Amino acid sequence: MALSVKEVKSELHKLKTSVGERFKELNLEDAEAELNDLRQKMEDPSLFADDKKVDYVRKLQTRIAYLDKKIGAWKDLMAELTDAHEYAEIAEMEKAENLAGEIEKRLNDARTVFDKLDLESLLTGPDDMANAFVNIHPGAGGTESQDWADMLLRAYSRYAEKEGFEIEVVDYQEGEEAGIKNATLYIKGPNAFGYLKAENGIHRLVRISPFDSNKRRHTSFASVHVSPEISDSVEVEILEKDLRVDVYRASGAGGQHVNKTESAVRMTHLPTGIVVSSQSQRSQIQNRLTCIKMLKAQLYERARAEKEADIESRAGERKDISWGNQIRSYVFHPYNMVKDLRTGYETAQVQNVMDGDLSPFIDAYLRQTPNN
Repeated sequence: MALSVKEVKSELHKLKTSVGERFKELNLEDAEAELNDLRQKMEDPSLFADDKKVDYVRKLQTRIAYLDKKIGAWKDLMAELTDAHEYAEIAEMEKAENLAGEIEKRLNDARTVFDKLDLESLLTGPDDMANAFVNIHPGAGGTESQDWADMLLRAYSRYAEKEGFEIEVVDYQEGEEAGIKNATLYIKGPNAFGYLKAENGIHRLVRISPFDSNKRRHTSFASVHVSPEISDSVEVEILEKDLRVDVYRASGAGGQHVNKTESAVRMTHLPTGIVVSSQSQRSQIQNRLTCIKMLKAQLYERARAEKEADIESRAGERKDISWGNQIRSYVFHPYNMVKDLRTGYETAQVQNVMDGDLSPFIDAYLRQTPNN
């Protein structure tokens, strides 16, 4: 039911109040003071005359850009709400009910922006702003699980497209009959890791198998591992003696270049057993550098996870990550349902989820999990 001008004005006032309260809760007034202070520091000409301060200047510029974008988005929203509220007041005085629909649209658009900014405010982890590597690996079950892994690969690709992220398929190893044996996506964009870390874990599928002539129901598993791209300034020690490097011919989609040279690289970190591979680049050297970057990301994430596990253990909590401890179930038969077992969020719109509509699951995870 459409709202009247008076009702829309009231809703705009409520939303504006909520935005102002959230602005204070997030200490954005302090962040604004920090931004002004950093800008003053950047005006010091001696910073640019000293080559030893190049890294310091770069850090200042990165921080300024981050704060400017963050604070600016909230201020733009408040300005829009102020403008829309004043417009509604004029419409009410003029008894211009024909403008109610236009103002209500501005209200709904502002709510969408508020929800997005509010969700972004939960991304406070040290790596949340980073790009992400998403590795998808099938579980036991041969063709069934390999096909399921491929379906997840498509879902994450669609999700990234919808969110405006850049996507690169770093590694893609086809299954014998269908699906994939392994795939890694490099997803680039603001807060890519912050959002996609919600997908870390085991994903379970129940369906009537398209590969079973008897049309029996099958359960398949696939693991999704998400790690942040690590800045060059972060030191992660990788010793050459700890690596086994194999080269092979690239496979899968990749144009005429693939399969002509042994340019693909598979790298195994012997102490941990972590395996990464890259075939997206045209030269073996480039693929090797990409492998190092992925390995560095996984080792960093592993060290962080072990530290958290140690803290949880000391607190009397242990989380067993195993194939039997899936984070989400996707049921295609005997009914349609996708349910996240951590948050309880569920939907019957299975096809939408497989087409990349993962935002509600990610939203629920971030809002439930403290100190993301």
